[in-house]
Amino acid sequence: MAHSPIAIRPISSKADRKRFVDLPFRLYKDDPNWVPPLKGEALGLITPEKNGWFSHAKAQLFLAERDGVVVGRISAHIDTLALTMSPLQGFGPGCGQFGLFDAEDMEIGHALIATAEEWLRRQGMTRVLGPISMSVWEEPGLLVEGYDHPPTIMMGHAKPEYRTWIESAGYHRVKELLTYELDITVPFPPLLQRIISSGEKNPRIRIREVDKTKFDEEAAIILAILNDAWSDNWGFVPLTPPEIKDVGVKLKPIVFNDLIRIAEVDGRPVAFMITLPDLNEAIAPLKGSLLPFGWAKLLLFLRKPKVKTMRVPLMGVLKELQSSRMASQLAFMMIEYIKRASVANYGATRGEIGWILDDNQGMNSIADAIGCTVNKRYWVYEKAL
Repeated sequence: MAHSPIAIRPISSKADRKRFVDLPFRLYKDDPNWVPPLKGEALGLITPEKNGWFSHAKAQLFLAERDGVVVGRISAHIDTLALTMSPLQGFGPGCGQFGLFDAEDMEIGHALIATAEEWLRRQGMTRVLGPISMSVWEEPGLLVEGYDHPPTIMMGHAKPEYRTWIESAGYHRVKELLTYELDITVPFPPLLQRIISSGEKNPRIRIREVDKTKFDEEAAIILAILNDAWSDNWGFVPLTPPEIKDVGVKLKPIVFNDLIRIAEVDGRPVAFMITLPDLNEAIAPLKGSLLPFGWAKLLLFLRKPKVKTMRVPLMGVLKELQSSRMASQLAFMMIEYIKRASVANYGATRGEIGWILDDNQGMNSIADAIGCTVNKRYWVYEKAL
C-alpha cells in the first residue's frame, strides 16, 4: 500500500514549535536509553526570545507531515559569528548548518535534509555542516557509537539508522567528537599520584574551588581562559554575552563549588575544569514534564545531588602553557580533586569527559593516562551545496 505524500512546511508559531518538540517523545518512546528533555527547556532552545544564540544567528524550523501527523523535523540555521571564523576551523564564509533532525523513515529524512539545504542555498550558503543542534556549544554531532547507554547532561542521542540516511544524502564525516568514561573510585596510577603530589608541593601552584556567591566574577575568569584555550580548536565560536547569561541561568542550579576548579600559577588563573552532576539521572523519570510533582523531585535533587555519573563538559588551559609539563600537571591535579569530591560528597562512581575532538592530542593523552575508555562517538558531517 502506497504512503500518502509527505508535506514539509516551515514553522514559526508557538503551536508548531510545540509539535516540533513533541515528535521525539513519540519516535523514541520505546528507546530505554533516550532521555526525555524537559519540554520547557526544549522549547526555549528554539524560541528566539529565550535563547541568546539567536542574537547572532537565524534559523528556520521545518515539520514533515503525512495525513496531518508530524513524522519528521529539522532545523536549518546560520550563525553569523561562525561565518567569520577560519574555514580551517570548520565553519567560515558560506557555511550553514542543519540540526534537530528526526524522522520516521529514510524517505522523510532525505526530504527534510533537502528542504534544509534549499533554505540554506537561498540564504547564500555554499556548504553545510550537521547535525549541530543548534549552537556548537549545545549538542553537536550525530551519535554513531554508544547507543547502549543514556547520554549525560547536554549530550545527544539518536537512532542508529540516521547515520545511513545522512550519508546516503551525500554527506561525509568531517570531524569526530569523543566522550570518555572513567571509574572514579579507582586510584590513579603511582606515576600520576607522584605528579599530583609534586604539584601540591609547588608554592607557585594553587588549585582552588570556585565561589558560587561570586558567580559572575568566577564565570568571567573561566570564560577568559576558555576563549583563549579553545580559540584554535575546530568548531570554535566565541560565546557572546547573551549566551553567557542564558548558560548561567541554566547551569547555576547545578554549579557546586567543589566540582569546579580554577588553577592559578603565581596568583594568575591559567586553567579551569567544570564538572556537573548528571542531571539526566534526575529528569529521565519525569518524562519531559515538571507537573504534577516533577518540580518537587527536581528541587530535592538539586539541593543535594546523589548521582552515579559526573560529566566534565569543559576544561581549558591558556595556550601559552599548553605544550608544557605544567599544563598536564594542572589537569591531573584538578581531575584528582574533583574526583575525590565527586565520590565523597555526591556518591558518584563514574565520570564522563567530553566531548573531545579526535585530533585534540593533549586532552586525548590525558584521558588515556588516567585510564579512560571511549564510550560514545559523535560525527559531524559536511556537504557542498
